[in-house]
Amino acid sequence: MREPILIENGLLFDGTGAPGEIGPIAFDGTIQAVGPAALDWAKDRAAIRRIDATGMTVMPGLIDAHCHISFDEPHSNDELFFHRREGLAAIVSTYNARKVLRAGVTSLFDADSIFSVSLDLRDAIEAGIVEGPRMTCGGNALFTSVGGTAGMLVPDEGSIGYLKVTRTRDEIVTEIRRQAKRGVDWIKIHVTGLIPRQKAAGEIQVWNLDELKLAADTAHELGLPIVGHCRNASSTRDSAIAGFDLILHATFMDDAALGAVVDRKVPIVPTLTFQAVLAEHGDKIGANPELREIFRREITEGGRALRLAYDAGVPLLCGTESGFSITPYGEWHWRELQVLVDDLGLTPLQAMACATSEGARALGRHGQLGLLRAGLPADVIVVRGDVTRDVTLLGRPDGMAYVFKDGVRVDTETPLRQRGPLPSWRVSAYSAKAATREGTLGWTRAGEQQ
Repeated sequence: MREPILIENGLLFDGTGAPGEIGPIAFDGTIQAVGPAALDWAKDRAAIRRIDATGMTVMPGLIDAHCHISFDEPHSNDELFFHRREGLAAIVSTYNARKVLRAGVTSLFDADSIFSVSLDLRDAIEAGIVEGPRMTCGGNALFTSVGGTAGMLVPDEGSIGYLKVTRTRDEIVTEIRRQAKRGVDWIKIHVTGLIPRQKAAGEIQVWNLDELKLAADTAHELGLPIVGHCRNASSTRDSAIAGFDLILHATFMDDAALGAVVDRKVPIVPTLTFQAVLAEHGDKIGANPELREIFRREITEGGRALRLAYDAGVPLLCGTESGFSITPYGEWHWRELQVLVDDLGLTPLQAMACATSEGARALGRHGQLGLLRAGLPADVIVVRGDVTRDVTLLGRPDGMAYVFKDGVRVDTETPLRQRGPLPSWRVSAYSAKAATREGTLGWTRAGEQQ
């Protein structure tokens, strides 16, 4: 039995997008009652714990629908691919999972994992061995031999980092079946990627429609949903046509892509947090100004089609790409809501629904998570201030007054033990610039010192 809890006087946001109301909520391991019925449930329980949430928002825990919990914040694909060990990655992921949970994220979707770390972490959390958000996850993302966003680091065959190269139709089917045997919740396809000297802006499609249909059909035959990384128009269109259950990014949609997504109501996780953080704060971390401008345009230009999709009934979920050095764990899980409000024009209430009840789609539990409703798991956060007016309150350092997962309070007050360096875990550059004679000795081309 969980300790019975009664939270009173808080502004209740139930996860549906409806306006909040001041009222009580009562729960133990599950939500027992919301509104006046909560007081009736609590009145005969002498041992109940009462919390006064005056001036605070009481809402479902956040659901991050695009989080890389196994990556541990690499600065490059080189670091991620060649400087990780499986056992240590699993241990480190338990530390990072606690950071995510403390940020109010009570559930997450990790679409691809290095080794099988995410699968093992998910199972350890479910068994109560370690503390962390509830999870669904994929295994290695399926790539074609053309490659993906890691460029020349992607091998022509085999596995590396978070990916598995599948060169033929037989290899696609075999890998999906192998991942089903390992216990994945999702199959992920990296539908777009980067190649040297490409003519198109952004990424290009590296899977054809027939291959996407084969992957989707094989996954569905095994009872698994399938998700695609799509960062151009044709990939989004073909993934929707092929029967994909979820699309990550869906940026640069044209009319055909938008029509395919709208016709099939394929949920989208825009995951624009990475771009937003780099565009807004890149000058503070030494990011290339041209890259910052590219990402800024991706948000503004891609946001128009995403808003049209949303208005046509396509579900939008909040994902953050947390797990890279640009998006560290526990720091930016709220930022996607601000993108939805500031750049797509959603109301705070609409954005909050994307981060709670809509996010449950990535857990396969739409209507069963991300809601303050009697009988559902007591994943509840209490945030200082009125989030229905200002979603950035979710990101304030002291914003989370209380976090409950399954009715158990998460310790957000005791600082986590500071971690030290791990041998060979991080990649360091020799220097920021080349040590030329002119730059170091002050010599000119004529051999004279300046």
